[in-house]
Amino acid sequence: MKKNVSFFACFLLLCGCAHAGVVVGGTRIIYDGDKKESSISIENPDASPYLIQSWIEDEAGNHQTGYFVITPPLFRLDGKQKNTIRIIQTNAPLTAIRESLFWLNIKAIPAADPSGSANTLQLAINTRIKLIYRPGALKGIAPDSVSNRLEWSRAENSLTVFNPTPYYINFNSLYAGGNPVEKVTYVAPLASAHFTLPQGARSNLIEWKVISDYGAIGAVHKASF
Repeated sequence: MKKNVSFFACFLLLCGCAHAGVVVGGTRIIYDGDKKESSISIENPDASPYLIQSWIEDEAGNHQTGYFVITPPLFRLDGKQKNTIRIIQTNAPLTAIRESLFWLNIKAIPAADPSGSANTLQLAINTRIKLIYRPGALKGIAPDSVSNRLEWSRAENSLTVFNPTPYYINFNSLYAGGNPVEKVTYVAPLASAHFTLPQGARSNLIEWKVISDYGAIGAVHKASF
């Protein structure tokens, strides 16, 4: 086993590694249900071109084409150039009483090395960001402003949070009794999420920060269970 590891390490040192330098113009997309489309910019700061492939998945990670159309879904992005991906809602209805979560995938595939060198390792990098559909009736209210309504409870080493709001609450950090809770993600609207309590978290004090629509980190919220 050690010989295999050493060989692989030497192989990587001998190879050049070309990795995607494509920059996506945001960490999430909030799709306003009152608008016909949303968009996000893609920039290639490198000299070499990339092939950009985009698709949408549902919350569970299943590929779907029923609710949105991406244009263009596949295109060449030359060096030092920018382009825009447009996301257009189809006629398939989405619930109007709460937000819906999807995932936008943007894969940057590097162009083949024109020199034909065999010692070049090229990697296709996939960027996956949240696409949150917000019905028109819910616009004008930031999720961070209602995250103090979250309801917390504890059962042995499990921490449960119930979200009574129609918004996705995306956590930046979560502390229980002053100890950080690991693998914190988000809680869906009108649903619960469960996290494992850290060892030694005996206090009933909960502190958390939420990520805003623009990717910024909000103020500290506190509650007890």
